Amino acid sequence: MSIVVDRHTRIEPNILYFGTPVVLISSTNEDGTPNLAPMSSAFWLGWRAMLGLGARAKTAHNLVRTRECVLNLPSDALASAVDRLALTTGSDPVPERKWERGYRHVADKFERAGLTAVASETVAPPRVAECPVNMEAVVEAVHPVGDDGGVLAFEVRVQRVWVHEEIRMAGTDDRVDPDAWRPLIMSFQKLYGLGPQVHPSTLARIPERMYRPDEDLERARALQ
Repeated sequence: MSIVVDRHTRIEPNILYFGTPVVLISSTNEDGTPNLAPMSSAFWLGWRAMLGLGARAKTAHNLVRTRECVLNLPSDALASAVDRLALTTGSDPVPERKWERGYRHVADKFERAGLTAVASETVAPPRVAECPVNMEAVVEAVHPVGDDGGVLAFEVRVQRVWVHEEIRMAGTDDRVDPDAWRPLIMSFQKLYGLGPQVHPSTLARIPERMYRPDEDLERARALQ
């Protein structure tokens, strides 16, 4: 019997952000102005997404109140624009915990980031023109995370998906070209790009259409 040496070391990381796409969430403030906030605690299932946000964050307050948002996915080329939003908040006054971490209030996040707001079709918050992917979404459920209520998990349902032409797979209206799409990735508070494919995927043999969420797509198509 062969003996395998375990190369692992037990540690207690302060955070477990091993690498997820950056999302710029646009939402609507009480006065009707847009808020724009970067986050990376997100994953997708069909045409739904789960978003993890601090309960005291301005974006969380807006989502609870209005039940809608836009999920804008920046490419790695937009890293500097995303970074200009770091340590900013739409909350005024700045929550104490954020103040302690160096955050400051910024009313116009689009101007701060140097990004352009464009009108959405099914929700009030604007889309980000420079982001290659925009997803208009509505909140379906809000789930408290943990015992202290400091984090909320938002289940959102996507109603429209918009992409830049250069990342759409040629000749299709239902596929993104993964070789052309270069998402911005957050890993342990640092920004990275996505490298080229490293190995063929057996899962890629399954046609993407077999994963289509028919019920949510029909609801999205019914919106005018």
